[in-house]
Amino acid sequence: MSIIRPVLALLLALAAQLLHAQPLTVSAAASLSDAFREIGKAFEATRPGVVLRFNFAASGVLLQQIAQGAPVDVLASADAETMQRAQERKLIDAATRRDFAANTLVLVTPLADAVGIKALADLRHPAVRRIALGKPASVPAGRHARSALEQAGLLPLLEPRLVPADSVRQALDYVARAEVEAGFVYRTDAIALPDRVRIVQPVAGTGPIRYPAAVVSDSRHQPLAREFVQFLASDTAQQILARLGFGRP
Repeated sequence: MSIIRPVLALLLALAAQLLHAQPLTVSAAASLSDAFREIGKAFEATRPGVVLRFNFAASGVLLQQIAQGAPVDVLASADAETMQRAQERKLIDAATRRDFAANTLVLVTPLADAVGIKALADLRHPAVRRIALGKPASVPAGRHARSALEQAGLLPLLEPRLVPADSVRQALDYVARAEVEAGFVYRTDAIALPDRVRIVQPVAGTGPIRYPAAVVSDSRHQPLAREFVQFLASDTAQQILARLGFGRP
């Protein structure tokens, strides 16, 4: 009996904590997966009872989910364009929108690069049969990559070789598994796999790639959602982002 009572009391206490837990759902671009998991733990540590739930996907997919009524509190996209579309459709509270990080698009190959790609122009080599990039309609990195290929005059030649990915992380996976000869991903994704992926060069002409976040208009936890967006600018969050290769906006 002396053992049962403390255990029962502990279970009741845990049940009470779960009952009063404050959930916060954050939909974030796939390239933020590692950073936001760390930032989420840091945020929870400062706010007892708060439980963060993350939904990682391509920015365009996240926007579509919110438009269809998904219960989301915060949106963090990998580009300003997606957030602007959300703002125009009144899916976010524009007053809470802020840029919190920056990134760079890079051309990558598998570590064992049989072709010897040294620059963007080398993608014309006949041995380059498959090039991974995110689907331009929903993946900002893919949209930037396609634009860069078009500016370089390479798109007509290379378009039949493009392998669309559902997210920038899937494009990275294709390269890491050497299922393609090259791919376009963010620098932060590439440096996460230094033993499997080689960065060839930054991709010029894509403009500044900034990550904005904002509170979703239909959030049921508006004050807490605002706190999380503000937390992204804190020294704690910025140090995590910097360590993982993100720049300041």
